[in-house]
Amino acid sequence: MAHKPRKEMIAETRAKLIAAARHAFATQGYAEASMDDFTGQAGLTRGALYHHFGDKKGLLQAVIAEIDAEMSDRLCAISSRAKTAWQGFVDENIAYIEMALEPEIRRIMLLDGPAVLGDPSNWPNQNACLRSMTASVQKLIDEGTIRHVDAEATARLVNGATLSAALWIAGAEDPEAASKKATEAFLVMVSGLLKETVPA
Repeated sequence: MAHKPRKEMIAETRAKLIAAARHAFATQGYAEASMDDFTGQAGLTRGALYHHFGDKKGLLQAVIAEIDAEMSDRLCAISSRAKTAWQGFVDENIAYIEMALEPEIRRIMLLDGPAVLGDPSNWPNQNACLRSMTASVQKLIDEGTIRHVDAEATARLVNGATLSAALWIAGAEDPEAASKKATEAFLVMVSGLLKETVPA
């Protein structure tokens, strides 16, 4: 039987550790999840974890990167189904806020992630997110849908609002009620960007 290429074996080992850690972080929480539990579950040693991720915190960063990429794909799919760029922009942001209700995202991305890794607005993935949102805002300006505002400033404000709403929902006593309030307030807030209709 032929040996797998080293690159493939490394990718498999990383994937096994990420999958086991993701399950443990989602079900037990970061603090309670034991490195021995998820290395055992993956059929690997602590040495493999240290080699590939440095430590438990490094593994959490890898899990967050994976979930973030999945969220991004889902949001792109949502915005691409909209009939207009504006509706896509609104739908994408509302969907992000509502994702805070999903148990895995709530626990890993919005509760444990910030507690362990600090302010999510400073995470590496935020730069790509802001670039994408700035481009979306600029497109809406260029097509004359929204007022002429600075695209980057607007993207940062909208991004900050949705992130803050998601964090609020994740920590709320009644996440469903908080999500409903946040969605309603967000819709009112962003509608202020729209150009006023000029009377004929």
